[in-house]
Amino acid sequence: MKKELRDFKVKSLSKLHGNYGLLKLTPEDGGKIGEVLPGQFVQVRVDNSKSTFLRRPISVNFVDYDNNELWLLVRSAGEGTRHLLETRPGETINLMYPLGNMFTLPRDLNEKILLVGGGVGVAPMLYFGSFLKNRGYNPKFLLGARTSQDVLMLEEFEKYGEVFVSTDDGSLGDKGIVTLNHALGYEWDRIYCCGPAPMMKAIASKAKETDTECEVSLENMMACGLGACLCCVEKTVKGNVCVCTEGPVFNIKDLTW
Repeated sequence: MKKELRDFKVKSLSKLHGNYGLLKLTPEDGGKIGEVLPGQFVQVRVDNSKSTFLRRPISVNFVDYDNNELWLLVRSAGEGTRHLLETRPGETINLMYPLGNMFTLPRDLNEKILLVGGGVGVAPMLYFGSFLKNRGYNPKFLLGARTSQDVLMLEEFEKYGEVFVSTDDGSLGDKGIVTLNHALGYEWDRIYCCGPAPMMKAIASKAKETDTECEVSLENMMACGLGACLCCVEKTVKGNVCVCTEGPVFNIKDLTW
């Protein structure tokens, strides 16, 4: 797919719980966003930050083609993302997009599909869930967080399928980490996952035990987003590859976990 460097205007910034915010962007030139696939990400230029020199990789949270909006779920994890969460409506943010590959679509509309997200890893699952639902699939979601207040965008997820929840303190859904949720005891044909590496590895292990197809979206540290800097290299069964160009989505059979 053709990559673009393009200015987007901030339509809104909604502060979510804790260090999270939802940016809704639209092309500044008034043109259409263009095709963006579930699982892909953008590289965001951070302006007005003296200590931020590199773009920040952020998963595409949702694409609202009706309103020509691209959504980014941002967690304040450092100087760069903190600046992004201080932008105001009408300001401009430059994106390089779309980057990376997409999740593999199930072969059969009747397949039992589970999308698992932990923390900010829930971000790509919303767009993928809507993508599946709009094509006749019946996705279900499993979201993990520390407390009920940390469960992000629950109402949005509920638009596209049944949602299972795990919270560390038991304030919503099952008590404990995501990998202990009762939903993982059900039979699934495919599992898709994004979140902290230990969580994804545990989900992958469960999928292997039941011979379930499973893909994960890796969150390796990135810099250039083009495969030049080798910052995001991941070891696979075929050798070392750049997550930004060969991923971020990988079938667990291709990883050395």
